[in-house]
Order: sequence, then structure tokens, then C-alpha cells
Amino acid sequence: MAHDEHRPSRIPFVPAIETAARETFVTSWLWAVFTVLAAGGQTLRNAMQRELTAQIGTIGATHVRFLFGLPFALVFLILVLLATGTGFPALNSRILAWSFAGAAPQIAATAMLRAAMRDKSFVLITALNKIEPVHVALFGLIFLGDKLTLPLAVAILTATLGVLIMSWPRKGGADALGVRPVLLGLAAGAMFGASAVGYRGGILALAHPNFVVGATTTVVTGLTMQVAFLTAYLACFDRGTLTAIAAAWRLSILAGFMGAFASEMWFLAFSLTAAAKVRTLALVEILFAGLISRSLFREGFASREGFGIGLIVVGVVILLNI
Repeated sequence: MAHDEHRPSRIPFVPAIETAARETFVTSWLWAVFTVLAAGGQTLRNAMQRELTAQIGTIGATHVRFLFGLPFALVFLILVLLATGTGFPALNSRILAWSFAGAAPQIAATAMLRAAMRDKSFVLITALNKIEPVHVALFGLIFLGDKLTLPLAVAILTATLGVLIMSWPRKGGADALGVRPVLLGLAAGAMFGASAVGYRGGILALAHPNFVVGATTTVVTGLTMQVAFLTAYLACFDRGTLTAIAAAWRLSILAGFMGAFASEMWFLAFSLTAAAKVRTLALVEILFAGLISRSLFREGFASREGFGIGLIVVGVVILLNI
């Protein structure tokens, strides 16, 4: 989602930077701060939504992320517009089309992730989801004709081997493998990859001179579409889930805030530097997930599973450094 060519000469909330050297100095570390904050916020949101899944179901927990996240995203946008003294950007058909291309697969991806976490270890499903760059590379090969180089092939094979090592059952045969949650985790990563492509297109189509305004506007646009769709769907086919969501509003508010916060940080990071740098640093989310899994859910993972996660990380890092 990086588009450094659109980066403004002035950064909000920081004194005016008059030289390119000063601007480079600030953004050289600011994107890393945003990425770490995003990874931490996303991990906490996933943990909260896992608890919600048991209470209100997969679709309900998925909707919470968007329904309770939108008000916070709107507050973020209002604050940004007031701070920068700019008006709400004009939206055209291209921006809306790209945002929809990001919003729709994100709904599917979030639902798949919630369902997978209900059945299998929190940290392992997070690791499966983090091979999203592998899916993006495959999409590029299939739909864009991107060349499959040797380093890219090594990255894909390494990550795939990590998944197999991590997921293969110690005993009990295929039933112990947990095929369903593993496939859901992989599918969620693929959908998140497609969503990233759509949102990147939305940010570039907006082409706003202020990266904070552009990123925040894209977040709000996508969330608005998601809330409208899922609310209409539940109102027509599952009103009981809407009632359950309202009853779980306390935990839902926290999950919504963390979701909006994480989204804001991701988009800001992508607006400041190359997506490869952001995705590489974002692997700290696996470490965050491991800490939360042990402290909140009292889960652990065997050394072999840890080795598998390590291979996934290595594969993704190779992919992002090609």
C-alpha cells in the first residue's frame, strides 16, 4: 500500500519539515512505531473476538469488528480533518470500487479467522494467517503474470513446509490434524491478501496529498460498506445475532476500538514506507499472539510446532526481501 510519491511535505502533529532530509529522518522510524502498534492492537482484537465468538457466533463476532469499529474510525477521521484543516476528500467511483474490493474479502477473511480460532490454538492460527504474503505472490503469478523466481519459490516452499510441520498430528491420524481450522486459517490469509490489494487501490485512487487523511478516509470508507452489508444481512436472516451483539456491548466496544486502532495504524504505516518493510516487521504479531495464548488462553505449543512457525517466518521474510 506504500505510495511514497504521494507523501506530503508536512506531517500532521509534527512541526513543519522544510527539507527532504528531515522528512526522511522522521518517517524512517515513524512507520515502525505505527507497525508495532498495529500488530499489538490486532492481536488484542483477535483475542477479544475469540471470546465473543463463543458468545455470539462467528458472524456476530465478525460484525463486531466493523460495527463497533466504525464510530471510532469516524472519530479518528474528524480529529485528523480538524488537525490538518482540510475537508472530507471527494470520493469517486474508482475509490469506491477499490474500497469495496478491499472490504468484501475482509469480511470473509475475518469470519474464517474467527471460525478457525474457535477450533484450534490461537497462536497457530495467527501464524497460518501471517503467510498472507505467500498468497499475494501466488495471486500475482496467476492474475498478473509475475515471474516466479528461484528466491520466490524458496520462500513459498519454506513457508508451506512450516505449515505442514506445525499442523501434522503427533498421533491420531488425519482426524487429529485439524484440517478444517488449518484450511480456514490459510483461506483467511488469502482473503486478507486480496483485501490488501483492494485497499491499496483505494488509497492510490484517492491520491490525497496528506497521507494521514488518505489512510483514515480509506479506513472509514471500507468500514461503512462492511457495516451496511452485514447489518442488512443479519437484519434479514439472523436478527437474534443482532440482539446478542447488543447484549455483549461491553466487550464489543473494546474489540471495536482495537480493530479501528489497528486498521488506522496499518494504513498509516503503509502510507509512509514500502509494504515489504511493514509486513516484515509485522511478524512480531506472532510473538504477541504467543504471549496472549499463554497468558489468557493457557495454551502452549510443542517444540515441533514452534519450529514450524519459525519456518513460516523465515519463508515470509525471504519473500519480503526479494
